[in-house]
Amino acid sequence: MKMAIRKGRVIDPATGLDQVQDVFVAAGRVVGLGTAPADFHAGAEIDASGLVICPGLVDMSLRLREPGLEYVAGLESEMQAASAGGITSLACPPDTDPPLDEPGLIEMLKFRARSMPGPRVYPVGALTHQLKGERLTEMGELHEAGCIAFSQADAPLIDTAVLFHAMEYAASFDLPVWLRPEDHFLARGGVAHDGLVAARLGLPSIPVPAETVALQTILLLMRQTGARVHIMRLSSRAAVDMVRQAKAEGLPVTCDVAIHHVHLSEMDTADFNPHCHLVPPLRSLRDRDAIRQALAEGVIDAICSDHAPVDEDVKERPFQEAEPGATGAELLLPLTLRWGREAGLSLSQTLDRVTHRPARIMGVDAGYLRVGGAADLCLFDPEGVWQVSAESLLSLGKNSPYLGHEMLGRVHYTIIDGHLDYRRS
Repeated sequence: MKMAIRKGRVIDPATGLDQVQDVFVAAGRVVGLGTAPADFHAGAEIDASGLVICPGLVDMSLRLREPGLEYVAGLESEMQAASAGGITSLACPPDTDPPLDEPGLIEMLKFRARSMPGPRVYPVGALTHQLKGERLTEMGELHEAGCIAFSQADAPLIDTAVLFHAMEYAASFDLPVWLRPEDHFLARGGVAHDGLVAARLGLPSIPVPAETVALQTILLLMRQTGARVHIMRLSSRAAVDMVRQAKAEGLPVTCDVAIHHVHLSEMDTADFNPHCHLVPPLRSLRDRDAIRQALAEGVIDAICSDHAPVDEDVKERPFQEAEPGATGAELLLPLTLRWGREAGLSLSQTLDRVTHRPARIMGVDAGYLRVGGAADLCLFDPEGVWQVSAESLLSLGKNSPYLGHEMLGRVHYTIIDGHLDYRRS
């Protein structure tokens, strides 16, 4: 379908474009900016006056809960939620049931995703068989089946020798490894940050060294193996400083942070709210502020939703017993915009953390808006106000720390491959 999108503020963080103009789409591509191609006749028009037109968001961690966890959420509902959040490309972690450790599972997931509306799905393969941390998967075969990277998700990898050999193998084929740094023994049994709040509430805690000890091991093995590593979901100031130093040394390391850790801290767990039971835990205000500053400086490369729909029965429990995780697909944009406003960044700089930068790390053709590129677009009202509620969220997971809160920034249209995938009713 040929489509004309009129009078929107077009922002492309990849090129610095920021201008009110028309966008023309045909055959799944952007075919014109400002001026339509010769003989272009639109089959549909969108009045984008007052809206921002930007590349579709690229999310580096969005759980679709398939295969195996359909009783919690399904591919259809979570892809609809992602589309409603302006997300047009997403990386799916391997912690499904069974884990994404066989080519057949990867091919099935990609086939299922292609058969329904929604974002482009890029599976992340399991680093070890069944995510047990014992035996390496056939990464080469999984890559051929469509995996863009390899990870343990949140499953521990206790044996350092296995991690070393995994990074050696990945480096030999130039395959990226995505790791969340956490020392299993230091974190074992913990549910909250090792600080005053956890001490007052009597909650078992996870100290910052659980993150930094594991991160130091990863960085040392990077130097030895030459592997390309992406560090997932940093949570502490000390870890940020370590990544800053590693980048200064020239190590090929990138990192992200989950959107909830950009705004929340251990103080938000003070009322035992199970929706604030997250992995990694919400840390101190100093840690949170260091993360926000590192994002603004570019030390932290990207923001992800870390979308994790959880069944209400296992979430609405005492804090220590509740399953960790929060839904985030539909909150990624407004919470990122909030951070950008508070950090004093331009809209283009803000959107860069959820478009161009994550796409570059993932190695996918996404995250930009230019003539000839894929027509994967997000149209949103930066001043649109809406309230987070179980009814307003399309995800089957209603587990959000922001239930009842007002958000500023609302998606009106999501276009994927030139098709109107989401329209706000």
